[in-house]
Amino acid sequence: MKKIFVLLMLLPMLAFAQRGKQHRQTQQPQQNQQPRNVIFIVGDGMGVAQVYSSIVSQGDNNSAFLRFPITGFSRTYSNNRYTTDSGAGGSALMTGHKVDNYHIAFGPAGEYYPSFLVKAKQMFGKAAGFVVTCSVLDATPAATYAHAANRKSFDTISLQMAQCGFEVMIGGDKNHFLPANRHDGLAPLDTLKSRGYEMAYNTLDLMKAKGRRICGLLTPDSPAKAMDRGRMLTMGSLKAIETLNVSDHGFCLMIEGSQIDWACHNNDSAYLVAEMADFEDMLNAVLDFAKQDGNTLVVVTADHETSGLSLLDGNIANRQNRFTWATGNHSGLMVPVFAYGPGAERFSGIHQNTDFYGIILDLLK
Repeated sequence: MKKIFVLLMLLPMLAFAQRGKQHRQTQQPQQNQQPRNVIFIVGDGMGVAQVYSSIVSQGDNNSAFLRFPITGFSRTYSNNRYTTDSGAGGSALMTGHKVDNYHIAFGPAGEYYPSFLVKAKQMFGKAAGFVVTCSVLDATPAATYAHAANRKSFDTISLQMAQCGFEVMIGGDKNHFLPANRHDGLAPLDTLKSRGYEMAYNTLDLMKAKGRRICGLLTPDSPAKAMDRGRMLTMGSLKAIETLNVSDHGFCLMIEGSQIDWACHNNDSAYLVAEMADFEDMLNAVLDFAKQDGNTLVVVTADHETSGLSLLDGNIANRQNRFTWATGNHSGLMVPVFAYGPGAERFSGIHQNTDFYGIILDLLK
């Protein structure tokens, strides 16, 4: 009788362990297989505290971050500062080179460093693109296609974007492409049209776009906060995947949750919660695609941490965090790395932010 009682007590535990084992098995990356596609995702300003606050807010087992089987860290210092800015941070991630703060893929001696998206197009014929919730000329997207000694050189950066040849470019800031709003009086918007881009100026038009080349300048200036812009990030990411995935040689896509950084600069808890929820919505959509596709590597990290955020208390049951902000600026903290899909195991451990470039191109060889 006692043995039967012990067995009955153990059965639920065994069943739970088996479910956990099966769940872990579904998460395991495919071993010894090259990815056809790479989706590289940046949470601007997103450190460990920002991630954990989102896991708490989403509730146990609901967070997209818990779907990643491989995790690690990235060291973010720039070529000339302990604490990087987004220009140097984004440049290191995209190009594999440490540069000075405020530089965009531009070395200390004026070297031009191409991004892994550019190299993947040149070397392997990959289609390429980006989706962001900031200006398409901001630091992180600019690091994928441009070279500048100052990240605020928007006239120069916009001309380079119009010529870069990426198949998909989605974000905000139509105004910087119009002559009336520029110092040089040029019209890179006309260049984009002449190069065969289907233009979209709002999310609805973007969803209707059918072109093989799409440029979505979805807002006149920077996009609104998450609570006001709808599912622009998720919808833009899915449209980019749909457009790029017709390539015979696969694709490389960079996605940025840009305004996580802005929320942290403002020390605004509600703003951060909304941006992280928006980021999670996009992550789930991307992971669903990658799981179904089976040949897509997904890597998530940050260019730096913003605000030195601490979570000193909260309520797990009520999905609440108590945010404590150390600063309104960037910090020098390491940032988390998450990976899923073929080659994901290469992203485990503590990395330099310059390592991702080489790992991705090596996996695509």
